[in-house]
Amino acid sequence: MADQKKMRVVQVGVGGFGGYRRARMRECGLFELVAAHDWNADNLSKAVAEDGCKPAASYDDLLATPGIEAVIISTGGKFHAEQMIKAAERGLHVFVEKPMCSTMDELREIIAMQKQTGVVMGVGHGDHSHEATSLMIKGMIDRGELGKIATFEKTTAHSGGQLIKPGDWRGDPEKNPGGMLFQCGVHALHELMFYFGPISEISCMMRYDVHTTLTADVACCIVKFESGVLGTLNAYHVTPYRHTMSIFGTKSNIYEEALFFDEGTKLWMQTTHLDNKKEPRVPLRVTGESDICGNLRSFYAAVRGTGPRMPYPSHIDGARAVAAVFAAEESAKKGGAAVKIEKI
Repeated sequence: MADQKKMRVVQVGVGGFGGYRRARMRECGLFELVAAHDWNADNLSKAVAEDGCKPAASYDDLLATPGIEAVIISTGGKFHAEQMIKAAERGLHVFVEKPMCSTMDELREIIAMQKQTGVVMGVGHGDHSHEATSLMIKGMIDRGELGKIATFEKTTAHSGGQLIKPGDWRGDPEKNPGGMLFQCGVHALHELMFYFGPISEISCMMRYDVHTTLTADVACCIVKFESGVLGTLNAYHVTPYRHTMSIFGTKSNIYEEALFFDEGTKLWMQTTHLDNKKEPRVPLRVTGESDICGNLRSFYAAVRGTGPRMPYPSHIDGARAVAAVFAAEESAKKGGAAVKIEKI
């Protein structure tokens, strides 16, 4: 990578997950962080010290930084749409964290702006095309090692919702639709689409009375894919940490448990026996390497023209994930009636 010219970028939101994104940019060596803006002075000072960037007094000042190619947006979800559109209007490429935006209207506006300007838009979902566990699971599905896929069960849960206080945007149902389904469920939806393709419709029921916020504390979804695969996705933000997935096939099942943050995953396989014998779960060893910078590398290649014009994950991938969340909340308001996903 040393012979590749670094992309001059600016970043808004440099603390929290923005700090993680800065670390990944340093790790891949493809980006020069020229300037940054954050409402938190301590976060901004840390970014200046770690990356040698210049502080900007406002987002507008940040976008006016001379000689830049792209904006890295690592703010809260409620700010993404406005910030993405402002950057695209200036002809700047955009890499934005998930969830991509908060409403269907924002989603349509972002897609229209990208078509109008032609800028590259990448989204900070996991790059499953460079993730060893995801590739192993998809390979087993595609090779028919599980037989015909019958269904799946996926759960994403942690206790972060109990920290939401009145006034926090994460407690605003207009900016955090579906609660945990919006915060982490979009990751799950994005991953499931890597295995099974586009989602056609979703049914969902939600519970709002476990914690004191107005957002959903519990979301229980039935997800149907265009391929015919049907399964369940559950998302809770008021319980202890748990991220699991089971895929059930006529020949074999796969069970996955994601451990805490960077601790990796555990994987098991269970093979069908038609003689009523016990069917044990056998641990699987994940082979191959993962690239946690894959989404940034793909974004860089798309901008530079050295890879596909559409990065992975792209704004279309991010849009399909949040569109399913919006449809799920619409379904919950209709008592769980199925809602078709708008084509994107």
